[in-house]
Amino acid sequence: MSVGPGEAPTDVPQPEDIYRRTKEEGGRRLERPALEVLSTAVAAGFDIAGGLTALALVGSQIEPWVGRSAQHVFASIGFGSSFAFLVAGRGELFTENFLVPIAGLDHRSRGSWLGLLRLWTISPIANILGGALVVVILTVHGVLPHGTARTIVSAADTVHANGYVALFFSAVFAGALMTAMTWFVEGQRSMLVRIVIAWTVGTMIALGYFDHVIVETLELAYGMRFGAPVPVSFLVANVGIAFAGNIAGGIGLVTLNRLTQGRQGERKRSSA
Repeated sequence: MSVGPGEAPTDVPQPEDIYRRTKEEGGRRLERPALEVLSTAVAAGFDIAGGLTALALVGSQIEPWVGRSAQHVFASIGFGSSFAFLVAGRGELFTENFLVPIAGLDHRSRGSWLGLLRLWTISPIANILGGALVVVILTVHGVLPHGTARTIVSAADTVHANGYVALFFSAVFAGALMTAMTWFVEGQRSMLVRIVIAWTVGTMIALGYFDHVIVETLELAYGMRFGAPVPVSFLVANVGIAFAGNIAGGIGLVTLNRLTQGRQGERKRSSA
């Protein structure tokens, strides 16, 4: 495609276009009934638990062939599939509800604020409960192949070994990364591109053990079910740490910046 000097290709979404689509989707999310929010959030919990299972299966099967370090890379790629499932299946993680609903929020409407509160209350609880149900089912003795536990126990131990300060800043990055993913995904019409973006971000989350409140809560629970020596008190504490860090990174580092970028672009376009 030929493009004139200073012009952008028409098939590349501009910030104002992404902002407009995000705002429309955010308004739709805020108007949904509680049951719909619950169902999409439970589905997302299933997806994350499925991704953690892929991580465990790929890691345990491939480790004898490639060694411990390379095993983690392949296992993380396996986990990335869960984020692809989220995007393709329209599941909804708690951290996806920063940028999008805030963009669609009508500050003058009490109903809009109540919709945001409903999202932020129901989605994290339903994410964890949905994923925990899958974890309980799959950790029944004999359901998964022998040796599968090694990878997930090792991952839980790695998270548990971190101090609370490190966990918080890890959570800040995880929240920022997830919110950036929603911006990029909302800006694309191609499902293939959306899936590639989501899979890449999911792989990064697992590869860096970044403290995403839903992913790490389910990963710790999975490891504990397989015998990882992680105290329940640590799991509960990390829920609070990851929750706060994800919000700080998702809203503070990405949402405010991207929405400002989109609004400025929209104003320039309307005044041109």
